Amino acid sequence: MVIPAFREEDRIAETVRTVPSFVDHVVVVDDASDDATSAAARAAGDTRLVLVRHADNRGVGAAILTGYREARALAADVAAVMAGDGQMDPLDLPAVVGPVARGEADYVKGDRLRHPSVWKDMPLHRLLGTSALAWMTRHAAGLPSLSDSQCGYTAIGAAAMDCLLHEGMWARYGYPNDLLGTLARHGHRIHEVAVKPVYRGEASGLRPWHVFTIGYVVGRVAARRAASSLKSR
Repeated sequence: MVIPAFREEDRIAETVRTVPSFVDHVVVVDDASDDATSAAARAAGDTRLVLVRHADNRGVGAAILTGYREARALAADVAAVMAGDGQMDPLDLPAVVGPVARGEADYVKGDRLRHPSVWKDMPLHRLLGTSALAWMTRHAAGLPSLSDSQCGYTAIGAAAMDCLLHEGMWARYGYPNDLLGTLARHGHRIHEVAVKPVYRGEASGLRPWHVFTIGYVVGRVAARRAASSLKSR
């Protein structure tokens, strides 16, 4: 399990404690938090904990890549990602990990938009924004069935992890779109499973200018796909 965390001192311990028992290692990557995130993670008292701390803030995508690197060093064949703020239901983890563990997929994304409670639990502005970004990413990456490009509840196999560690990944907002484009371009099998949307009234870290960043990333995904297609002819 990889848990990227930045300024999550209030929730990280609970998140660590709720990781299901079938998980072998819980890798928390503290992205240079200026609060007690690392101490709170240790205070959870979980013997599976592997704590990595960035010396400087690099972004959630970079934190996940650090987590993947640590997972591979621990000889993990499958790694899941859950956020440090408790916005992902641990009861959904078997469904997310299952297709990768069974060899049916290389990468699985949680899909909040196909969960029965989405209209009740997901704020309307987030639902509309998520749908729009999924539409853009679907066309840019050539993934016609992609529903929820932005969900961070994921599982990944060893070959796909190695691909991302070799190719690199967008470090901040826009990382899911970049990641999907890279895996799709290299032929990895990408699946989605419905997961429960969880919100606790916290404010989103997304700012208006981040939309332009994500738009750039999606455009780059499309350009790289086109270049790869031309090269293969």
